[in-house]
Parts: sequence; C-alpha cells; structure tokens
Amino acid sequence: MLFVRRASARIGPFSVSAVHHFSNTRKDKAMASSVPRVKLNNGQSIPILGLGTWGSPQGEVAQAVKDAIDVGYRHIDGAHVYQNEHEVGEGVNAKIKEGVIKREDIFITSKLWNTFHRPELVEGACRTTLKNLGLDYVDLYLIHWPMGYREGDALFPTDENGKTAYSDVDYVDTWKEMEKLVELGLAKSIGISNFNSKQVERILAIAKVKPVTNQVECHPYLAQVKLSSFCAERDLVITAYSPLGSPNRPWAKPDDPQLMEDPKIVSIAKKYNKTPAQILIRYQIQRGHVVIPKSVNKARIQSNFEVFDFELSEDDMKLVTSFDCNGRVVPISSAAGHPYHPFENEEY
Repeated sequence: MLFVRRASARIGPFSVSAVHHFSNTRKDKAMASSVPRVKLNNGQSIPILGLGTWGSPQGEVAQAVKDAIDVGYRHIDGAHVYQNEHEVGEGVNAKIKEGVIKREDIFITSKLWNTFHRPELVEGACRTTLKNLGLDYVDLYLIHWPMGYREGDALFPTDENGKTAYSDVDYVDTWKEMEKLVELGLAKSIGISNFNSKQVERILAIAKVKPVTNQVECHPYLAQVKLSSFCAERDLVITAYSPLGSPNRPWAKPDDPQLMEDPKIVSIAKKYNKTPAQILIRYQIQRGHVVIPKSVNKARIQSNFEVFDFELSEDDMKLVTSFDCNGRVVPISSAAGHPYHPFENEEY
C-alpha cells in the first residue's frame, strides 16, 4: 500500500514506477489498494481520489456510486445538504452485498449542515446521516461551513426580508461536539470544510481531537497556494472540491469562464494525450491534495479515474498554478454578512 504524506511544496508525491504499479493493478476491481492513500494525522488514511456527489441529479446517484466502485473508486464524498445520502448508501450497500467490497474497503465522507451547529444537535445530525446511508459509521465527518444557520426543518432558512437566517452558535462549540462522535464510534475521523486560516487556528487552539482535513474549493483558477501550505504545516490534508470548476453549478452565468475549455488547459491536455479533466485531477494529486471530481456519467467516472499512468512535469505544474485568479465559483454569497463567513475578509 502506498501512503502519500501531505506536503504542499512537493511536486509528484509518488514515483512514476509506483504510479504505473497502481495503473496496472486497477483492473482487479476487488482490490482496495488501486488508489494511493494519504496518511492522516490520526493514523487513518484516505484514498487520494474519490467520487463527489454534490449537485448529482437525484435518481442517478446510486448507479453512479455502483459504477464508481466497479471502476475502482474506494472513496465517496457526500453531505446531508446534498439530499442524496440514501442513494449513496444504496449504491455502497449493493456492492457490499455483491461481495465487490467490504465495508472497511470503502471510505465514506459526510458533513454536518449549517442548521445543526448547535451542540445538542450534532450527534443527532450524524445519526440521521448514518441512517440515510445504512451504515454504522462514517470514515470522515466534516463541519460543512463555519457559518451556523437558524435551526429548524429548512436547510436554507430565511428571515422576514428573505435573507439567510443565522444562528449565533460559534463553530468552536460545534467542534467540541464533533469530537464526541469519534468517542462514540460514529466517525473514525473528523474535519472541517471551507474554513479560512484564522478559523483553522481557532479550531486547533481548542481541539482535543485534531481535524484531519480542510475540504475547500480548489482548481487552477483558485489554487489555494497559501491555504494549502498553511494546512500542510499543521498536518491537515487539503481535499479539493470543484476541481473541474463546477461547470454545472446552478448559478453559473452564460459568459462565465469554463475551466475545462480554457485553451491553456486544453493545450496541456493535448501535450499529454489526456482530457482536460484528467489534467485538472492529476494537478491536485501531484500537490498531495485529495480530489473528489463529481460525475454520474459512467464513461466520465472511468475517465476521471485514469490519472495514475502519467505525471505532469514540474514546469507544467507551475504553469497550471499560474492560472490562479482568485476565481471562486462557490462563494456562498447568500450568507454574506455572517460573522463567520470565511471569504469576506483578507484571510486565506
């Protein structure tokens, strides 16, 4: 088993020979070792490539999960707010019943939604996720955003003016309850998502159980160089979401730049005889980032997996990073003004 230690300054965290080894063994779908794993600060490990499920059409997620597992994925990323965890569970449990995988072969991530930040709600929210998944534990449970929303049935509660209704809960208090999930065996690891550097520091200052990862938007238009280095120095893994630029995001405008159509990315893809998506995924892997591209298309799920048989040169890695223009595609502007909004100040 190959373990990749997290280091933002490293280019190519594993050797070419190791890469080819994993490419060749990928064909054995019963093997859980076909994807390199990143060692976490608590001794656990996470497959460096996973299937994202944010925005996946309802009714298509279970099949996508089954297809991904058949291809060789052993990491599925989900969340309560995606409203498809029951489908994720359906797909995972189908493959367990078929004998393709055992529960311990598959790494499942979920996230605590903003309306459950109040300490007394955290355990119940996690148990609801486990019920939806049909599982006894998740491998990783994250605070989805640092901002708490008003508690209640609505996932996106609004006030009388139609603005997002906030909760006054401090995410530091939420974190203390997250730690109890590890003690209860409901989550093997816990972490954070969309936290800026100051917010990470606040968690680390009080944590008895250290977060293992910070899952953030990351792609060449938002390379997160400072945050990646900051987290690496504190032994937190970066998980990169929207690595392909989330072309299907609901709020995209017709004239928004399309990352996978960027002529510079297309040119690099032609150089390596790969697709733009494969270049974007490989870019994250060589930075030591866990990466979770989303798709429900079987051919693209397969194609996105075929990133272990080549390596971007150091010059091309630097070139791709130079495309950074702070081009965030998930700004969560609906929560503008929240005291814990992570993107409204100069922090990285």
